[in-house]
Amino acid sequence: MFRISPAFFVFIAALLGCSPDTLTGRVFHNTTAHYNGYFYAREEIKNIEKTLWQNHQDDYSGILWLFPSMDSVRAKAYDKQIQEAVKMASIAIQRHPGSKWTDDSYLLVGKARLYSFDWGNAIQTFKYINNPKVTRDANMRHTALIWLLRTYAVHREFSNAEAVIDYLQKENLNRANKKRFLLEKAYYFQLRGNFDGMIRALSEVEPLFSRKDKPGRYYFIMGQVYQHLGFESEAYNFYRKTIGVHPAYEIEFYARLYMTQVAEISRSRDIAMARKSFRKLLTDAKNRDFKDKIYYEMGLFEEKQGHLSEAIQYYNLALRQGNNRLIDADAYQRLGHLYYDSLRSFVLAQAYYDSAARAMPPSRPGYAEIKKRQEILGEFVKHYKIIQLNDSLLTLSRLDTASLRRLVEEKLSHEPPVPLDKKQKVKRKSTDQPVSVDFPAETVASVSGWYFSNPSTLAAGRTEFLRVWGRIALEDNWRKTSARSPVQPEQPVVTAQPVSDNKLNAGELSAEDRVNETLRNLMAQIPYTDTLKQLALKRIEESLFALGDIYYFRMNEMANAVTTYQTLLHRFPASAFEAEVLYKLYLILKDTDTASASGYARRLVSTYPESTFARLLQNPDYLAETERIQEKQKILYRRAYQLYQLNELKDASMLIQEALQMEETPFVPWLRMLDILITGKSGDKETYQSRLQYFIENGESGELAELAQSMLQAAKATRKSPEKSSYSRQVEEPHYFVAVVQADEALEANVIRMLNDFNKNNFAALQLKVSRTEFNEKTTFILVSDLPRISTAIEYYRTFGEKLTGPLPQSNGKFSTFVISKGNFNILYRTQQLHEYLEFFAQVYQIESP
Repeated sequence: MFRISPAFFVFIAALLGCSPDTLTGRVFHNTTAHYNGYFYAREEIKNIEKTLWQNHQDDYSGILWLFPSMDSVRAKAYDKQIQEAVKMASIAIQRHPGSKWTDDSYLLVGKARLYSFDWGNAIQTFKYINNPKVTRDANMRHTALIWLLRTYAVHREFSNAEAVIDYLQKENLNRANKKRFLLEKAYYFQLRGNFDGMIRALSEVEPLFSRKDKPGRYYFIMGQVYQHLGFESEAYNFYRKTIGVHPAYEIEFYARLYMTQVAEISRSRDIAMARKSFRKLLTDAKNRDFKDKIYYEMGLFEEKQGHLSEAIQYYNLALRQGNNRLIDADAYQRLGHLYYDSLRSFVLAQAYYDSAARAMPPSRPGYAEIKKRQEILGEFVKHYKIIQLNDSLLTLSRLDTASLRRLVEEKLSHEPPVPLDKKQKVKRKSTDQPVSVDFPAETVASVSGWYFSNPSTLAAGRTEFLRVWGRIALEDNWRKTSARSPVQPEQPVVTAQPVSDNKLNAGELSAEDRVNETLRNLMAQIPYTDTLKQLALKRIEESLFALGDIYYFRMNEMANAVTTYQTLLHRFPASAFEAEVLYKLYLILKDTDTASASGYARRLVSTYPESTFARLLQNPDYLAETERIQEKQKILYRRAYQLYQLNELKDASMLIQEALQMEETPFVPWLRMLDILITGKSGDKETYQSRLQYFIENGESGELAELAQSMLQAAKATRKSPEKSSYSRQVEEPHYFVAVVQADEALEANVIRMLNDFNKNNFAALQLKVSRTEFNEKTTFILVSDLPRISTAIEYYRTFGEKLTGPLPQSNGKFSTFVISKGNFNILYRTQQLHEYLEFFAQVYQIESP
């Protein structure tokens, strides 16, 4: 009789137990999925979330974030954990289908995709879980939608996030999901900067907190939001509530600190109590690492009370007491704000804003505004210092040597002597006290620091003085004396002994030596001649105009702009900027001071009737109309230039005259120059030269004037050397096509590219080559080589003229083209007389052109 082994029944029972349709199978799959794949995936996700919090740095100067920030760069550090989490969760899904941990495992996969910045797959995963066919657990579907809300919010898909919020608000959520949803909703509003919506969501979730949730951070954030919104009593209550749940010490410290900020202060006794609270925080040993923040808050408190000197003192203590760059940035910013808005010390304000921009990370809110203020003040202070310096120099130029010596002696008497070490350079401490000199009343601002006590300026001035004058006697009329009898460096002087480099190195700088050295450097900077004085005044004029524009356009300080512009007009009645300044004063004052605005408008129209600003005043659409006319002139110019290239000079001249009959625009000088070129090409050399001379003498400037000058010189040289040209007509010799352009790499590259395209489209069979050669320092030849004979060269030249739709790229119309045989090219390159060959070319090639 056949007997079945007991092991067989055990094997069959095991097979039946693994089936998910049996009780034992379900237990097996649920247990294995939970404590194998799901458990390990969940641990990896927990570690990733712990890493996110560890990498997150709270900035207590602003409202803390509800959840840690995510960084795509730092995400690479936990990429292996992400992959492991997805792998283990996938095992639970694939090997144990139908287990009750399948939907939980999908949720972990979605989180992993979110933390790895795989937005698309994260969104698809959370949406997949929300399908009732995937899970019948409504709470799990709600959890997936809450994480979908987080994904949309972090990815800045706010419209989709709003749709999820609207849906979940209608759902019946359990306590855990409701708490999580309200926190995610508050985070969504925080990301959007909607602090009113944020505090509403946090107020809803507050009753759901338990001690297990460690709500201290949430209470603190609620206090911050209430303080930001101006509800200081509510903020005070939540800061106190924060302390009551014993959060992490750092949060507790800031809660106590901010309670002082929002405490109601209505009496001097309250102020004294607040200061006592600050001192108590300073003396607490546990706050040793937070002293910089305490001093910063003390500065804010004193600034709020209007005690600016105490505020500045505490801000500086905050900078010295810690190494937190965020607090340093805030302290620098507050100091810059005080010195600019309250004390109007622009140089110091610029320095502090510069430090704030360097200390503050660019990703921090408010960085762009601070960076903008830093750049504006940098430009402002540059011109402000120019005015200070040149006004000081002009004032000092009216003093004789004896008065200057007394001034230097008085100045240096307030500075302690500087001991020198052999290994150190001479250093003098700068001072912020104004120089004791009566400056002119029209000076824009009083000097807040004496320029000539700046060691770097002194060193530069001393070097330049010695280079120009050598070591000369310090006496009245020293320039004339030195001209009659130069003093050698070693020769002693009558009035004062110059300080030798040996004495400087030996550290023997006496009081007399300091006076002599400072006076020498001072006199080297002073503008004594009329030319130097005019140069100093011109610098002041230009900087006043620049300051007015900065006040007007960049700082939006209209009153200061008006004052600065008026100062410019008063000090410089015939200023080159007068028309523009009058127009700007009219624009600023037309709505607030109509009488003054009308006066400036009348003065502008009567004094500068033909200026652009006067025309703008009379016709606000002037610029738009001028732009339209200018575009028409450019079209005519391009057509005339094409005709000029084809030697159809009469038609080209008619087009130029048509363009010139239109209104005067900035493009008119280009039209006049082309008209002169047409005259020169027609052969009337006398008229050509006289028109060039007139063009130069009648106000034209810049590139066109330089071009006209060089053309006039070339024409005169040709007239003085009428010898017969050595060029000859060479029919069968290979030719070059030459484009003459100004030496400029970008322009040359554009022309080469254009000629290559032209060759490809029109003469591809000839396989022409394009190259460049330097003709002289200012001119480059772009050569098209291997044109086989003169007829081919003429055909190429004429085709190029017909196909060209305008001036060469970036050339402003300043170029010429011609063809030349290889033999003639060698002569041209040797003689460097381009105008001679162009005359030969016009006579020989154009006459025989088909």
